[in-house]
Amino acid sequence: MDDARISVQQAGAGSVFSVTVKRNCSMSPWALVWLLGVTACLSFAIGIAFAVLGGAWPILPFVGLEIAALAVAFYVNGRHATDYERITLAAGSLAIEIRDGDRIEEHRFAACWARLVWRDAKRDARLLLRVQGKELEIGRHLDAPGRALLAKELRGQLAGAPIAG
Repeated sequence: MDDARISVQQAGAGSVFSVTVKRNCSMSPWALVWLLGVTACLSFAIGIAFAVLGGAWPILPFVGLEIAALAVAFYVNGRHATDYERITLAAGSLAIEIRDGDRIEEHRFAACWARLVWRDAKRDARLLLRVQGKELEIGRHLDAPGRALLAKELRGQLAGAPIAG
């Protein structure tokens, strides 16, 4: 999550501002399948060698469990590979779209009521968007410096946002 990507798009003279924060997925799904296959072949080769040469046949079911656990971990991680947050500011309206796994949430607020809140925690800092008593965490895929940069950019955009009509 520390290597998340941010892409900023701005159209016209400040008419539309959009920030998309995505998880960093440095390996394609096919590369992960290939990696799982190579790992499975190596693990089974080592397990078979111990079984044949040392008579340790009970090792083979554990090799199978190990590969199954790794496959489940890759699957769970892959379900969140396309997670993102899209923050769009246009005509005084602030829209936030959050994809988490298969679920997509959309939130819309009047930009003039939105305030950014920076919460320092012992482990990590959180960036919250507060609108009329409700809070929404943003920048979840960024490290603390990335969240600070997002906060700075978004504060500047919110300060210049027109009142929605």
